[in-house]
Amino acid sequence: MSRTPLVLVHGNPESAVVWGPLIGELDRADAVALSPPGFGVPAPRGFDGSATAHRDWLASQLELFRAPVDLVGHDWGGIHVAALAMSRPDLIRSWASDALGVFAPDYQWHPRAQMWQQEGPGEASVQKLWGGDLQQRLGVTSALGMTGRMAERVAAGMDPEMGSAVLTLLRSVKQPVMAEAGQLLPNAARRPGLALIALDDVDRASGTVAQHEWGARRAGATVARLEGVGHWWPEESPAPVAEALTKFWAELPDPESAPASGS
Repeated sequence: MSRTPLVLVHGNPESAVVWGPLIGELDRADAVALSPPGFGVPAPRGFDGSATAHRDWLASQLELFRAPVDLVGHDWGGIHVAALAMSRPDLIRSWASDALGVFAPDYQWHPRAQMWQQEGPGEASVQKLWGGDLQQRLGVTSALGMTGRMAERVAAGMDPEMGSAVLTLLRSVKQPVMAEAGQLLPNAARRPGLALIALDDVDRASGTVAQHEWGARRAGATVARLEGVGHWWPEESPAPVAEALTKFWAELPDPESAPASGS
């Protein structure tokens, strides 16, 4: 029996290279790592860069698979995954996200995001963070809490196009946009979901533990509380996440017995 396709979606300011350690832990050389437009790959002509456009882009990529996939997202990728689960369950067997906290009614965007959402200060911040040389970008990734290979790989992929993409994306989700989106989380329960909660994520950019748990309940998702795991887990602590994913997938029904389209 062939395995369900595994699709991974990264966040900001990352590129697809961050998934290497997790792919290794899962022993899934067949995994497909997708980069959202503007984040590690050029955005296609006419792409408006909003959160809705990213959700539709992800759907268009999953439509290319012959079978529903197991979908995993980190950071903004986790937001895109949850949005896809709410709207196109026919494309997935299961989904996993570490960003459900952003959908909580009391969630407030973190200070950097709030700056990016402002005309003027946002452009200045992006120029400072994404416009420097490699050494300056390494300083940025270090300040974000990344270490070692993660910091180096992410810094190498940061460029002004990504900075511009960040502004467009964040400005499309000023509150109450995310709180309103959170009202639709029960739609995600049409497919099995896994809420990955990195308990050592000191920044809490994607919400508090309580906000993540609220999102999981609304989405009917299983919760994996990950001790010793921080925000940048795809590179820095993939083993506990791989274990949680493997356990989650092992308890799912065979692909052949998955519900029909949209049910």
